[in-house]
Amino acid sequence: MSWQAFKQAYLVRFWSPVPAVIAAGVLSAIFFGLTGGLWAVTGEFTRWGGHLAQLFGAHPENWTYFQIIGLKGTPLDRAGGMMLIGMFGGALAAALWANNVSIRLPQHKRRIAQAVIGGALAGFGARLAMGCNLAAFFTGIPQFSLHAWIFALATAVGTYVGAKLTLLPMFRVPLKLTKGGAKRNIAQDENQASKRFRLGMVLFGLLAIWGVVTLLDSPKLGIALLFGMGFGLLIERAQICFTSAFRDMWITGRTQMAIAIVLGMAVSALATFSYIELGMAQKVMWAGPNVVIGGVLFGIGIVLAGGCETGWMYRAMEGQVHFWWVGLGTILGALGLAAMWDMVATPLATSWPKVNLLESLGPWGGLGMTFALLGLSLLAILWWEKRFFARQRQEK
Repeated sequence: MSWQAFKQAYLVRFWSPVPAVIAAGVLSAIFFGLTGGLWAVTGEFTRWGGHLAQLFGAHPENWTYFQIIGLKGTPLDRAGGMMLIGMFGGALAAALWANNVSIRLPQHKRRIAQAVIGGALAGFGARLAMGCNLAAFFTGIPQFSLHAWIFALATAVGTYVGAKLTLLPMFRVPLKLTKGGAKRNIAQDENQASKRFRLGMVLFGLLAIWGVVTLLDSPKLGIALLFGMGFGLLIERAQICFTSAFRDMWITGRTQMAIAIVLGMAVSALATFSYIELGMAQKVMWAGPNVVIGGVLFGIGIVLAGGCETGWMYRAMEGQVHFWWVGLGTILGALGLAAMWDMVATPLATSWPKVNLLESLGPWGGLGMTFALLGLSLLAILWWEKRFFARQRQEK
């Protein structure tokens, strides 16, 4: 295959979501095996909110929540921070390769408010449940933690409610029709695409060098940066967004991304199970009302905002300003939960058990139960798709 053919097929064109999501599941499991860490983002975004609060004279490092998740150093000192830098950088490099970067402003001020409120609900809900969509679907479920299944079901309910809310007149913004401008200069567009592709390659190369150099001095930080780059490439090139998966299923009946996510979780669970059997420590969280409430709030929030954590991250790198506001809302919402953790922790979370399916059902029983639930999830998705389009045909 020539360089131009490879470039068009794998760097410029969007990737099929199914193999991309499966690859993400494999990468998340390998990252766990190498470092003991998890592919998760809202915990680190909460720390970013803590640093922001410190700039304004607050002392969040003394808050109970930050005593649990930590707030020492800077993002450059933490695996979570380096992973986020890698994800943003990888997504930007991928967008530049495809000439998919342009500043796009929100169509209406109402959209900005919707972005911030939706992001804040998602951030608050994610941290109340001690994890976002990634921490549930690609770490919690493969870690065999019951709380992740509760969160997944609650998020599904929340996205359904959010999808219905977005159809209300108050959320509809009138479109502005404008006259067509001058015809594009094809030669100029090709020149721009070529320059951006080279810029993307330079950015990717610099990040890779940084990752390798860091790897020699601090292996965990270097691995986090390099794996973050891989995750960033995958989410941008395959447009992986859990919001789209749920919203499209509820509103249009399209289930391709939802099916891809189930398959990705299955692969990740099997790979993670092998590492656990080799002695890697699991991360299991409280299975209490905090997960139900947090999941519903998170589901509503990501639909109102128009993107989950992965979705808003790569869209922000593509220049969609709306999602810069979503990111700000997410950080503020997560910080808000951290500030009021002492009020909700005991009744909603810490007094409830941490249920490890591998301990409760035995290693093979827990694995079998996880795959049975994944199978039921897949059947439910296929049933919904069939029902949705059958109803549409009846209405015609």
